[in-house]
Amino acid sequence: MEGGGAAYNPRTPEEVFRDFRGRRAGMVKALTTDVEKFYQLCDPEKENLCLYGLPNETWEVTLPAEEVPPELPEPALGINFARDGMDEKDWLSLVAVHSDAWLLAVAFYFGARFGFDKEARKRLFTMINGLPTIFEVVTGTAKKQSKEKSNSTSKTNKPSSKSNSKSSKALPLKDFDDSGEEEEEEDDDEHGSTLCGACGDNYANDEFWICCDVCERWFHGKCVKITPARAEHIKQYKCPACSNKRARV
Repeated sequence: MEGGGAAYNPRTPEEVFRDFRGRRAGMVKALTTDVEKFYQLCDPEKENLCLYGLPNETWEVTLPAEEVPPELPEPALGINFARDGMDEKDWLSLVAVHSDAWLLAVAFYFGARFGFDKEARKRLFTMINGLPTIFEVVTGTAKKQSKEKSNSTSKTNKPSSKSNSKSSKALPLKDFDDSGEEEEEEDDDEHGSTLCGACGDNYANDEFWICCDVCERWFHGKCVKITPARAEHIKQYKCPACSNKRARV
């Protein structure tokens, strides 16, 4: 089963988590930044199709495994059939939920196969639980939770001297109080829980971020292929998902 990446067999909780994270990143891309391509590939006229996330952070829409039983648990079958019968947001959310279930199934399949004990399973789940689900990323729930937790991070936050070269849309690195001292703890609480709308990873103060002016979600510059220099010349930034939705209308 090429689509499921069955040839790769992680054997420790940390290796399984890396496998989980890579597959998850690929599926998040399919349902966010690559959503137009994903939508087109899920043609209802085709046979039963599945969305696979691969360990190398890519994704694939293809037919399920032919062998029975398959080497790895299989993702939801026939995701393409429901595409035109549902609102697009609802359809993507449904695929996201099934993708979350599949990722957990694959991770704990490896755990069972390689004899993880109670502590190893707990360690694996703790690492997995530290990431937002695909459903939370796709529906924006993760962003809302981050805002509530951090007591609202707004686009009007003042960039520090370290981020002056970035666009005003870029996530600031640190704030300073009136005395000029860094307000590190407050800033870490606010921005540390901000999640990239493409890959779902947390904000890190050494990375360039940009905010979509339509959906107001933050993205790693590298995830949406925007550099700090290019951001300086963008008056209104629209993420790939928002640009694609407008194009279809």
